[in-house]
Amino acid sequence: MTPKPGRLIRRQKLATRITHWIWAICLFFLLLSGLQIFNAHPALYLGDESGFTYDNAIFAFEGFPSWATIPSSQDLATGRVVHFFFAWILVATLVLWLVASLRNRHLRKDLLPKGKDAKNFVADIREHLRLKLVHAVRYSPLQKLAYGGVMFVLFPLIILTGLCMSPGLNAGLPWLPELFGGRQSARTLHFIVMVLLAGFFVIHMAMILLAGPLNELRSIITGYYRLSPRTGKDGNHV
Repeated sequence: MTPKPGRLIRRQKLATRITHWIWAICLFFLLLSGLQIFNAHPALYLGDESGFTYDNAIFAFEGFPSWATIPSSQDLATGRVVHFFFAWILVATLVLWLVASLRNRHLRKDLLPKGKDAKNFVADIREHLRLKLVHAVRYSPLQKLAYGGVMFVLFPLIILTGLCMSPGLNAGLPWLPELFGGRQSARTLHFIVMVLLAGFFVIHMAMILLAGPLNELRSIITGYYRLSPRTGKDGNHV
């Protein structure tokens, strides 16, 4: 007997959907142009100083292949133009998302952890490890942790460490790079956060495929989301 499908609800706000796709585009160009910039000097350091004459690199290799960079040929100037253009779009979109999410209560209703999230956290980990993904009204504890970590930890970190690499801002705000242990330490942290964001993207895509890509894509395109058949009226799985 075919199980009765779950309810179709309006889950994602318009502002959430629009900013989600803008971020996806921005992060694509930021990643590939960032690899172009990194290839100009493919090494990472700690502290304030670096260069080919220094022997304090903590990580170095030959660089990323041309197919993984924008532009594909070695062109630092163009890479920087593309990178900064999409970086400022990312920042502006983040501000718009924050204002909209405060107004439409997306932050309070969907991302702010509640007491029951701590209680259900271990069970949620077990369910994800067993690939038992439930379509509920609200985000699960792990989803809140992942999305909240990206929005309020990784995004601010990658923006601030990126600003630390601007010579103009270094002159006007010399204390900013020192918050991260120096300009080169900020560059290293910027690279690490980029790797974490890329890892989040891979896991995010895997979860979409496992949870049902059509339902997940419908949610982030139209806002409508099909719940699991055993999801109660309160939005929880029963």
